[in-house]
Amino acid sequence: MQHGKYRFIVGFLAAPLALYALFVIWPFIQSIYYSLTDWSGLSPEFGFVGFDNYSRMLDDEIFWKSLQHSLTLAVVLPLVTVGLALFFAFMLNVGGRRRRGAAIAGVRGSAFYKIVYFFPQVLSIAIVALLFQFAYNPNSGAINSALKLVGLGSIQPDWLGDPKLALICVMAVLVWSTVGFFVVLFSAGMASIPRDFYEAALLDGANRFTTFFKITLPLLWDTVQSGWIYMGILALGAESFAVVQIMTVGPNGGGPDYSTVVLPLYVYQKAFRDGQAAYATTIGVALLLVTLAFAAIVMKLGRRERLEF
Repeated sequence: MQHGKYRFIVGFLAAPLALYALFVIWPFIQSIYYSLTDWSGLSPEFGFVGFDNYSRMLDDEIFWKSLQHSLTLAVVLPLVTVGLALFFAFMLNVGGRRRRGAAIAGVRGSAFYKIVYFFPQVLSIAIVALLFQFAYNPNSGAINSALKLVGLGSIQPDWLGDPKLALICVMAVLVWSTVGFFVVLFSAGMASIPRDFYEAALLDGANRFTTFFKITLPLLWDTVQSGWIYMGILALGAESFAVVQIMTVGPNGGGPDYSTVVLPLYVYQKAFRDGQAAYATTIGVALLLVTLAFAAIVMKLGRRERLEF
């Protein structure tokens, strides 16, 4: 069985690793190289400028704003989204009333609720952003119209035009569009937990709150940690870029007054609006470091002994 083992392993790994190096590692290396030049993105000619782009980035007020907003999304969105998804998944699987023949059960109609929660995942994030852009319209949007309908016509916020509200509105859309995926993910994990654990805990007098923190969450921790990292990457990456770019005001989004600009959007603006590809790759390198740091911190803080059943 040991004869030719390493040749067999290398034979299977060579092609995937080569593709990974070509399409993932090499673009990273190129980005770091271009961040040390003055490349415009359009001309084949460019010069080496060393760390001038990095010095410029550290003095860029808009970069620090975008970094602050991205970090806010990376902290708040996973906390809210994963928290809501855990609550909904727990209610759908073991949070219902006791029924005859079953000590634990989900709420009635849980299968229908799973479809409803997952529905936003069927829609493109661009469509979701457009729908909410119309809903947030201060004059004819669904939200302000609903406020008028219930007698709150005096409360008519300019949702996306107010610097204090715009980022909150963006976060609400991201939560709405992603929470359903994690509800289904956590529901699948909870369905695999033996029911005997819950029944034994209930016989010992434990309530739903206790069973969640003593049984469900510990046995689901690996899935929760993975979901937390995945949601953080979405908040730092394409999801936040698409929503901010489409929904918010300004020539290329990020307004008003840069109150919603995030790092991926700022990279896009510098590369394609301002023709500063080298500086854009510099910000991209910073975004890469922030994402890696986020994943490392979550994995470090979430490290615990693995429980099996």
